[in-house]
Amino acid sequence: MASITVPQTSMIERIFSIELARVTERAAVAAARLRGRGAEKKSDQAAVDAMRRELGKLPIDGTVVIGEGEMDEAPMLFIGEKVGSMGGGPKVDIAVDPLEGTTLCAKNMPGAIATLAMADEGALLHAPDIYMDKIAIGPGYPDGVVDLDAPTEENIRNLAKAKGVPTEAITAMVLDRPRHADIIAAVRKAGAAVSLISDGDVAGVIHTAQPDKTGIDIYIGIGGAPEGVLAAAALRCTGGQMQARLIIDTDEKRERTTRMGIKDHRKKYQIADMVRGDCIFAATGVTDGPMLAGVKFGHAVIETETVVMRSVSGTVRWIRAEHRQLDKF
Repeated sequence: MASITVPQTSMIERIFSIELARVTERAAVAAARLRGRGAEKKSDQAAVDAMRRELGKLPIDGTVVIGEGEMDEAPMLFIGEKVGSMGGGPKVDIAVDPLEGTTLCAKNMPGAIATLAMADEGALLHAPDIYMDKIAIGPGYPDGVVDLDAPTEENIRNLAKAKGVPTEAITAMVLDRPRHADIIAAVRKAGAAVSLISDGDVAGVIHTAQPDKTGIDIYIGIGGAPEGVLAAAALRCTGGQMQARLIIDTDEKRERTTRMGIKDHRKKYQIADMVRGDCIFAATGVTDGPMLAGVKFGHAVIETETVVMRSVSGTVRWIRAEHRQLDKF
């Protein structure tokens, strides 16, 4: 019987959606065991260890392109690290944030998640660990409704017009940082509301994908570039819009970005520039949040909630799981 060759993108679509959920579930549970204990580094390391173990079981030839840092900074899931159990498996790029919101987890505050994205080899922007200016909205709007280079008030007014509501009905999510004082003032001047978050840049952007559930219409501000690529993967799956630009303000950062293959240091990235081709995004709640419920520890059951998104089909799956083999966590 002749053998059948399965296209790589088909392999990603058919096999790995549920497998990636298992990876983020285990990372989330590992981190959740340390919720509220003020142990940011320990909870992050627990999530990294668990995620790395599970990635090692996948039948892939994967490379971490967005990770915990460079090889000399991170012992596991560092940029360039190989993951997976099959050297001959499909070649894929992996972007990870095993515990997004380490402070949120340490303080048992809402919004901590475990997250990762998988895409075809060469499909993810290899973003350095520097800041990135971002603006994002959810699906259902025509292109160009908002623009990274437009004034904040103009973006709020244009979004409200496109949504068919007054500006008072718009809510913008912004990281609570001194650098965002002007953005916050401009949003309020336009008549819109501001929802401040202390941490959680990936989740902040993803909130725009489901404004009816999260109450967030737009995300604006400066956060991490690696987190920006992860968020772009999620929005690519849901049809949202995002623009971003790396903030390269020192010679050292300029040299790092050049070494990573980025030539245009002022480029305004669209989602398609950061995530190309087929991709899958998965996130599991660590603490309760507006998007995902946190891990629940019962006497004989651990409960998790995970969202898995696929760009190839636009499918969004919500997985509420009960884990009864507690020894596997």
